[in-house]
Amino acid sequence: MDFVKFSLSGFDEFLIYAGLAVVFIYAYMIAYLWLTPYNELKLIKDGNVAAAVSLSGSVLGFTFPLASAISHSVHPWDMMLWAVIAALVQLIVYLAVRYTLINVTRRIPDGQVAAGIVLAAISVSAGILNAACMTY
Repeated sequence: MDFVKFSLSGFDEFLIYAGLAVVFIYAYMIAYLWLTPYNELKLIKDGNVAAAVSLSGSVLGFTFPLASAISHSVHPWDMMLWAVIAALVQLIVYLAVRYTLINVTRRIPDGQVAAGIVLAAISVSAGILNAACMTY
């Protein structure tokens, strides 16, 4: 009877990239929360759906290019460089929406879900495009 052989080769790289991904997502969230002029976590704890949707969209928008950077990188340093670029792009997207499109600084704290959805959709869209551009 043939037994399927399992290999754990590459598991150490998995642990490195997964660990770096968690660190970068956490760091991204800290930067994003610092950049927003309202206390998004408090709003979420208080049940503000607009804040929850906008934060979720932003994190997803960052995670797509982060995943692309992981799958296309040749070394953890390479992945980290592209993760920083992805974070900067997402933060710039937030600032662009904040200062040009809709007044999220007032609407999200007021619980206007439509503003949270628009910000989330733009963040996810930017993240998908950012990820596509990272297929080097």
